[in-house]
Amino acid sequence: MSSRVYMIDLSASWKKSVLAKVVDLFNSLIPCDLFKERDLVAIKIHFGEAGNTAHIRPQFVRRVVDILKGVGAKPFLTDTNTLYVGSRIEAWSHLCTAYDNGFTREVTGAPVIIADGLRGNSHVGISLNGAHIKTAYIGADIHYADGLVVMTHFKGHELSGFGGAIKNLGMGCASRKGKLDQHSNIAPKVDARRCVGCGDCVTWCRGGAIYVQGEKRQRKARINPEKCVGCAECILTCKQGAISIQWNESIPTFMEKIVEYAKAVLSQKTDKVAFITFVTDVSPLCDCTPFSDRAIVPSVGVLGSLDPVAIDQAAADLVNLAPGNPLSKLDQAMEPGQDKFRALFPDIDWEHQLEYAEKVGIGSRNYELVKL
Repeated sequence: MSSRVYMIDLSASWKKSVLAKVVDLFNSLIPCDLFKERDLVAIKIHFGEAGNTAHIRPQFVRRVVDILKGVGAKPFLTDTNTLYVGSRIEAWSHLCTAYDNGFTREVTGAPVIIADGLRGNSHVGISLNGAHIKTAYIGADIHYADGLVVMTHFKGHELSGFGGAIKNLGMGCASRKGKLDQHSNIAPKVDARRCVGCGDCVTWCRGGAIYVQGEKRQRKARINPEKCVGCAECILTCKQGAISIQWNESIPTFMEKIVEYAKAVLSQKTDKVAFITFVTDVSPLCDCTPFSDRAIVPSVGVLGSLDPVAIDQAAADLVNLAPGNPLSKLDQAMEPGQDKFRALFPDIDWEHQLEYAEKVGIGSRNYELVKL
């Protein structure tokens, strides 16, 4: 059975702007049937790393916020803290980055709430009988929201081929522990060259897995992998940046874990989730990078659906049907119909995440594209 995916192009005139078209797109998903008065609705969005400019513009978010307010809902913008050390590693920095990138209440009409709290450890464990994930750790404020609107910037990704709605759900809604769970199956590591033996990591280690050995300059932290509970607190706590994740998970398993996390999020939001995907400024790398490289294809448009698998499949198809940008990182697959993501990342089978998502029942790869 096919799912419906709505699409607007980016043409505009005096009579109708792209902002107005986004309103039509979201209304096509019938938000008045999905969300009710007083519903707390999380708008899951990537605010962009400091220095990144390819993320969704906050003016578009404002249109979605206004529609939700119009049905009496209480929308808020949200994301979870990052596992890597960057400008969104904890809520203080994350909020500052969101505001600097224009996601203020004055611009969007909604407050920003970092879903997994100050240090990324505010989560709810969702039982899931997945092939890899038995308990998914989801940001608490996403879990407790009544509904969810997933606004995604579609782009390339160095681990999954592309980053779309499924990744925005699975990785983007996970707490730091959940992100570590997806990226790695072993404990973090200590860089002895950076470690100063201060012991801050020992204080924050929930599993008692970290200890300090040595005297003076030889005083260094050590991690007992058998005791590590995978909370990733030490990565945040270390002010010297001496503790980091070991990115050892295989690509297919990584994709499957993302899908299982997405399933866990959706299991708590039955019939109260909508997806909007911007196939614009399709950068070769994720918005987690502190820069935005040239788009690999011309901007295509904006999609809307109630099916995360269908909207990702449609977005990928539209990118591949577009001509490649010869000034971008693409050095092949320039013709319409050629696989842009395989050209960027030859060793990554990006379709695997869609195949697995369909297999576990979170959506369909078959879709009907409805152009508004």
